[in-house]
Amino acid sequence: MSPGPGKDDEMVIVGIGDFCVGKMQMSSIGLGSCIGLVIFDKDKGIGGMAHVMLPDSQGRGERPGKFADTAVEALTRELVKSGSRQGSLVAKIAGGAAMFKTFSGNLNIGERNIEAVKAALKLHNIPLAGEDTRGVTGRTMVYIPGNSGKISIKTADGTRKEI
Repeated sequence: MSPGPGKDDEMVIVGIGDFCVGKMQMSSIGLGSCIGLVIFDKDKGIGGMAHVMLPDSQGRGERPGKFADTAVEALTRELVKSGSRQGSLVAKIAGGAAMFKTFSGNLNIGERNIEAVKAALKLHNIPLAGEDTRGVTGRTMVYIPGNSGKISIKTADGTRKEI
């Protein structure tokens, strides 16, 4: 999904596996093991958000926001189409919690999602400017457009912070 530039007072909810690019506020609700990924242009005040559910698409073309490898590519492509320069893009991430403590090792989807998003960002030469990841608590993130790429995080236990 890419509705393009919008009004400053709009709020788009980016659901599981979806992505959005524009100048409006964006939010991902209920980030547990999923990753809320924001890539924004530090010079133009435009950005995009994806709600990444799984680390690897394994070549599947369905819903690019759903997978770490395809979400980074899709957001970057849409931002460049909107006039951003690749060299002006930076990223922030939230989520990747270990929601089910009984699972460990390779079953920890949250940790695998974090690693996959970071690897995809590195592959596309997009620096990671901030993160609020891991732990055992779900989060909601809100991206506030502008050159700072401000991200507001609220955890399920009521804690609030900015990255």
